[in-house]
Amino acid sequence: MDAGHVARAINRMALEIVDTVGGTEGFGLIGIRTRGVPLAQRLSAAIAKSTKVKVPVGLLDITLYRDDLSTVAATPQLKRTEISFPVEDKTIVLCDDVLFTGRTVRAAIDAILDHGRPRRILLAVLVDRGRRELPIEAQFIGKRISTSTTEIVSVTFSETDGIDDVWLLDREPATVTKPTKKSARKPAMKQPVKKVAKASAKKAAPKKSAGKSR
Repeated sequence: MDAGHVARAINRMALEIVDTVGGTEGFGLIGIRTRGVPLAQRLSAAIAKSTKVKVPVGLLDITLYRDDLSTVAATPQLKRTEISFPVEDKTIVLCDDVLFTGRTVRAAIDAILDHGRPRRILLAVLVDRGRRELPIEAQFIGKRISTSTTEIVSVTFSETDGIDDVWLLDREPATVTKPTKKSARKPAMKQPVKKVAKASAKKAAPKKSAGKSR
């Protein structure tokens, strides 16, 4: 996905969210740090553009709620959670860039519940790559793709990375072989078989001797 595809997907998701929630009242967007945050902010901006209502946006750090915290780092880096609106009895749309195993979303739900008891929690992701390990599904999806376990989905936003795009990459980069002079040459264009055969036959035909016409 290039920047245009990303923008169109977010605009569509924004309309779907308003339609599903039933308006702009009583709900908030919460982005999972890091790249769930620009997604939440852009969804809020897209909703405001079409409805003239600014939906509040929160930022959520899930580091201490991860089930693999002991394997991530000895001293994990914590980022601030900033939710300036009450989540109690609200519809919360949780936002993340990629949905994979479901473990990040599970941690995010636990973190939100520590702030209150929402009426319901919905999930919006830019890319759903499948291969779930937990029974978690997204309600709003920018793009759904099939992936293998050896592939990586790379999502970048201009706010965090300077560019908007989505790439599907190999986990282990392939070895690049430098082409030889012979292989680097541009192959000659082949003539159609019929034309070649005709030309050969014409070349092989003997010359007619000049003679008087009968």
